[in-house]
Amino acid sequence: MALKLNLIGGKTFRFSDILGILLCMVFARSAAMGFNRIADRKIDAENPRTARRHLPAGLVSLNGVSFFVTICSAGFIASTLLFLPHNTLPLYAAVPVLLFLFAYSYTKRWTAAAHFWLGASLMLAPIAAWAAVRPVCELAPLLLGVAVLFWTAGFDLIYAAQDTDFDKQQNLFSVPGRYGITAAFRLSALCHGIAVLCFAVIPYAYKPFGWIYAAGIAAAAVLLITEHLIAAPKKGKPLDLDRINTAFFHLNACISLVVFAAGAAELLLH
Repeated sequence: MALKLNLIGGKTFRFSDILGILLCMVFARSAAMGFNRIADRKIDAENPRTARRHLPAGLVSLNGVSFFVTICSAGFIASTLLFLPHNTLPLYAAVPVLLFLFAYSYTKRWTAAAHFWLGASLMLAPIAAWAAVRPVCELAPLLLGVAVLFWTAGFDLIYAAQDTDFDKQQNLFSVPGRYGITAAFRLSALCHGIAVLCFAVIPYAYKPFGWIYAAGIAAAAVLLITEHLIAAPKKGKPLDLDRINTAFFHLNACISLVVFAAGAAELLLH
């Protein structure tokens, strides 16, 4: 089955492309998250905030999670076969992408740039999806990827503030642990500013986007500002973990949905 979409300039967009993108997304994310739990199981066991996670709490076995990661990794590689025969790039890139995703799990042990490695891991999603159906270098997916990088790094800097004291004790390289919570929130604000800027300039690289998309990005910017107002530490008071979780889980989900809805509406109308 073939679908004609303006998303790729009238190029034939096959049903198998959509299925391949969805399966690759699910398998890659599942494999990476499972591997992260394996790599961090000893650290998680010593951290009061994470000690009740499934592996350190003994709710699942190490062999079971390892098998899950293996199956998801194999599923990710197998899913790239759906882009054949017209595009072999996803198949060739599958293993390097997985290794890059897995490597993130060890970055906090040696660099404070771990937050940006996580952002770069998620950056691969829009770039890879674009390359899977249109394997040419273009500015729009690169801008989208960079926006995702800084958006992700920004909220991970906020989320990591929960473990500031633990990271210091364990000599882990998070920005809050190394440079303090204030520095982390300032860097997060800068990252989110860059992300909004990248989202905002995408229409200059991809012409169908108009006022609906602009309104969506404006709404996303307001949500990001709200996120910082909610999560930021109050003077003379300890960090409120519930407020951080509200900002991290709820507002970020809203931001992704707003940007998606605005972009999809523009594409459907054009």
